[in-house]
Amino acid sequence: MPKFRYVMAVTLSVMAAFLWGLAEPLAARAEPGVGPDRIVFGQAAALTGPAASLGQDMRAGLLAAFGEVNRVGGVNGRKLKLVSLDDGYDPDRSVQATNKLIHDDKVFALIGAVGTPTSLASQPIAAEAGVPFIAAFTGAEFLRAPFKPNVVNVRASYFQETEAMVQHLIADRGVRRIAILYQDDAFGRAGLEGVQRALDKRSMRLVAEGTFERNTTAIKSPLLVIRASNPGAVILVGPYEPCAAFIKLARSLGMTSLFLNTSFVGAGALAHELGALGDGVFVTQVAPSPWDRSLSLVARYQGALSALAANPEFSFVSLEGYIAGRLVIAALERTPGQPTRQKLLGAIFGQHFDLGGVRLDYAPGSNQGTDAVFMSMLHGDGRISVVQDLRVAPDSRRQAVISGSAKATKETQH
Repeated sequence: MPKFRYVMAVTLSVMAAFLWGLAEPLAARAEPGVGPDRIVFGQAAALTGPAASLGQDMRAGLLAAFGEVNRVGGVNGRKLKLVSLDDGYDPDRSVQATNKLIHDDKVFALIGAVGTPTSLASQPIAAEAGVPFIAAFTGAEFLRAPFKPNVVNVRASYFQETEAMVQHLIADRGVRRIAILYQDDAFGRAGLEGVQRALDKRSMRLVAEGTFERNTTAIKSPLLVIRASNPGAVILVGPYEPCAAFIKLARSLGMTSLFLNTSFVGAGALAHELGALGDGVFVTQVAPSPWDRSLSLVARYQGALSALAANPEFSFVSLEGYIAGRLVIAALERTPGQPTRQKLLGAIFGQHFDLGGVRLDYAPGSNQGTDAVFMSMLHGDGRISVVQDLRVAPDSRRQAVISGSAKATKETQH
C-alpha cells in the first residue's frame, strides 16, 4: 500500500509538471501588455517644460479615444490603458522613459511620442524590442523614409508643411524674401531642409536664417540677424515658447513680416502665449479644425474630450491624439483572435480607415496615413481660423472656414 501511494504521488507530480509545461507556453504566447481584460499602451512625451502643452494635449486626445471605447466594454472585451511618462522634450530622458515603458511596464505598443529629437532617440529602442511606434507628433522624414516596419505615422510630413507654406507665400501674397528661425537640432534641421527644398524648386534662396537651442527662448541674437535681411515672411520651426518670444520681440521692434509656424508649435498654446500680438500669425495644421462639427469624427472627439473634463479646451493637437487613438481602436477591431504586435501592424499597413470625415490610407510600402495640410490663422481675440489662403487679412472673417477660441469649448462658424 505504501508503495502504491508512492507511485500515485509520483504520477500526480509528473502529471502536474506536464500540465504546467503545457500552460506555460500558452501563457507565453500572450504579448507583453496584453491581458485577458486589457491592453496597455505607453507614451513617452513632454508633459513638463517648453513643449508641455503638446504632450499634455496628445495625451488628452488619446485618453479621450480610449475612454470612449472603454465605456462600451473596450475592444473585444479588452479595455485600453495608457501609461504616460514625462521626458521633458529631452532625448536622454526619452530613452530612459522608453526603456522603462518597454521593459518595466511591458507595454504592448508605444503611441503619441512628441518631437523629432526624442523620437530619433527612442524609435530605434522600440524597433530593437519589436514594439510598434505609433503616431509620433512629428513630421520628421526619418520616420517615413526609408520605410520602417514598426513605425506608423498619422500626420503629413514637415516637407509637406513647408512646401505648402512657400507655395502660399508666393501664390497668395507674392512674398519671395523668406527667412527662417529654427531649433538647432534634428527637428529644426528637418524644417530647414523642407524650406530649402521648396525654395530650390523655385530657384530661390533664404534671405536669412537664425537658430536657437532646444528648451530655451534665446532668440534675440537670431532675431536681429533675420530682421536685418528685411524679410517679407519668417518661417518658424520650434515649439510655442521660443516662437512666441520671437514674434513678441519682432513686433515690438516694428517688424511687419508675415510669421508662419509649423504644426508642432501648437496653435492653441501659441495663441495663449501671444494674446493680441498673435493677430495675423499663421500655422500649418495636419488635422482638420477641432471646432468643425460637420465632421462626425470631430463631433465624437468633442464629446469624448468633454467626458474627461468639465471645460475642455479643444485643440488641433488633442484632435491629432484622438485620431491616433481611433486608428489603434479600428486596427484592433480588425485583429482576429489574441492581439499581437504583428497582427496590429498587419491590420494597419496596406489598409484604409474612414474615421468619420478623416481618411487614413496606408498604401503598400507607406507608413503615413494622410498627406493633408491645412492653413490656420490666429486672431487677437484668441480665435483660430482655418483659412483657404494667406490673403485673409488679420481680424477678417471673410476667408475663415471654421474657427474657435483656444480658450473656449464652443464651436463658432463664420
